[in-house]
Amino acid sequence: MQRPDWAPETIDVERPSVARMYDYYLGGSHNFAVDRAAARAMVAAVPQAPLMAQANRAFLRRAVQFLTDAGIRQFLDIGSGIPTVGNVHEIAQRHAPDSRVVYVDVDPVAVAHSREILAGNDRTAVVQEDLRHPDRILGHPDVRAMLDFSQPVAVLVVAVLHFVADDDRPAEVLRTLRTALAPGSYLVLSQASDDGRDETERAEAEEVYRRTDNPLWVRGRAELTGFFDGFELVDPGVVWVPQWRPETPESAEDAERAVFLGGVGRLGG
Repeated sequence: MQRPDWAPETIDVERPSVARMYDYYLGGSHNFAVDRAAARAMVAAVPQAPLMAQANRAFLRRAVQFLTDAGIRQFLDIGSGIPTVGNVHEIAQRHAPDSRVVYVDVDPVAVAHSREILAGNDRTAVVQEDLRHPDRILGHPDVRAMLDFSQPVAVLVVAVLHFVADDDRPAEVLRTLRTALAPGSYLVLSQASDDGRDETERAEAEEVYRRTDNPLWVRGRAELTGFFDGFELVDPGVVWVPQWRPETPESAEDAERAVFLGGVGRLGG
C-alpha cells in the first residue's frame, strides 16, 4: 500500500496497530487499510467496540477534569495513542492553563503525529517508550525536564493494561511508577474486562488482536483493583467506566456494555 506523508518510514504499514485501530474506533483518520480491516473484524466479533472506545475516552475526560479540580497540574499519560479531540493537554490546559503534560507511546505514528500537533506548546512533551519499561520512562530527559516529581503528578494508564501480559508483571510496573511519585499524586487506570463476557465473544476478540503487535489480556475487577496497591481509591472505586462520576444518570445506563473497567487512586502521605 502507498505510505501516507505523515507515516514514518520505519513503521510496518502491512501489520495492524492497536493505536491506529483505536483511532479508527474514535473516528480518526490516522489509520491504514490493514488497521481498518482488523478493527472491522473486531466490531464483527464485538459489536460494541466503538462504544467501548468512546466510553473510555469520556472516562479519560472526566478523570482529567477531576484531577485539575483537585489541584493537579502535572500529567504523565502512558500509552497515550494517536491524538484526537479531547486529549489530556486540551482538557487540562482548558481548565488550568499552567498544566504540563508528557505523552508516552510506543507506536511511532502516535509519537510522530503527537509531536506535529503539539509543536509550539511548551507545556507538553512527547516520548517514544514502552509502559513495560517504567524506569526508562521515569529517567527520560524530556520527562524530567517537563515534570517535577517532588510535586504531585497524575499518571494515566488508560486503555493500555490489556496489552500488557501477565509475564510482563504489570503490578510491578505500576509499583515502580508509584515509588517515583510524591504524596498527593494520582493513578488513573482503565482496561478491558472479561467480567460477564460471553466466552465466544472473548475468544473472537483475542483472535483479532493476535494479528497485531499487542495481543489482548483481559482482566476482572479484582485484578484491576489490585493494581491500585498503595493508592486510596477515589469514590466510586473501580467500576464500569460510564459509572465513574457520570455527568448524567442516563449516561451510566447499561454501563457494562462499555466493557472497560476504570478507577482513580490517590497516593497518601
